[in-house]
Amino acid sequence: MKRIHKRLFRINEKIASLEAESRQVEAELEYHRSINDDAQRDAAVGNYIDREEAGLTAADVRRFEKTLSILDLKRARLLDKRSQLLARLPE
Repeated sequence: MKRIHKRLFRINEKIASLEAESRQVEAELEYHRSINDDAQRDAAVGNYIDREEAGLTAADVRRFEKTLSILDLKRARLLDKRSQLLARLPE
């Protein structure tokens, strides 16, 4: 019983950590989306340097979106594991 409680505590800490990291990544993602929007507008009327910059900023957005989805997946797995452990506790 005590072991389950310890595991639940560790899982809750990991979930909290992932949520904090997700908030940071979301903030960075919004920043990069803003930069990307500007770069895409510049590329539409600019030269090849503007188009290259737009490609780089779009890649940054994709990278942060991927990181966020990985964090969400890890969090979902931990929530599932936590639910399984909670189900094993006596009422």
